[in-house]
Amino acid sequence: MPIAVEVQDLHFKYPDGHGALFGVSLRIETGERVALVGPNGAGKSTLMLHLNGILQGEGAVRVAGRALGNGNLGQVRATVGLVFQDPDDQLFSPTVYEDVAFGPLHMGLALDEVRQRSQAALKAVGMEAYGPRVSHHLSVGEKKRIAIATVLSMDAQILVLDEPTAGLDPRARRGIINLLRGLPQTILASTHDLILVRELFPRMVIMDQGRVVADGPTTRFLADQALLEAHGLELP
Repeated sequence: MPIAVEVQDLHFKYPDGHGALFGVSLRIETGERVALVGPNGAGKSTLMLHLNGILQGEGAVRVAGRALGNGNLGQVRATVGLVFQDPDDQLFSPTVYEDVAFGPLHMGLALDEVRQRSQAALKAVGMEAYGPRVSHHLSVGEKKRIAIATVLSMDAQILVLDEPTAGLDPRARRGIINLLRGLPQTILASTHDLILVRELFPRMVIMDQGRVVADGPTTRFLADQALLEAHGLELP
């Protein structure tokens, strides 16, 4: 079984010259659940945007055994489902169904398969009755579920989630945690929610100032108060 994600010595500077990643290396096994944590500005989101080619820096990125490059971006983006922190960045169609069907349609699939995939994705996130609804009339928690469905409908094998519980009330937050617990995909989630990390992610990768500064078992890191404090992290 191929490695889900492999990043080797990745460097990246934004056009204004600001350096964001400095030699990041990371390896995620197929089926793993990994939390990416660290203070704001640590480079977490920049790293995540490299995993489906939205950003391309210097270094090597491999996804499901394939080296990421301009010739296979479509294939990689179907494999890596990126879910943004703000679901409004991901939902733009007149109805929920059209949002979820957008990816499969643009993959050139037959309409019957698009319908089957879209209905299965909505069912997987507990939103099968929401197809005719208008996305922007939904709650933040409902929108986050639909955003996850938009990548499940593309048969994504790797889910990359940016702050999946941000902005949610306790009930919606618990619903998202239970949803993620039941998904079979490899998951990498950037989050400040260390309770979420403790519940769902056996492995933590801590980033700070564009570098991976610690990578190991969540239970050990969460018990290391000095480590957490040194990198702007704290348990509530």
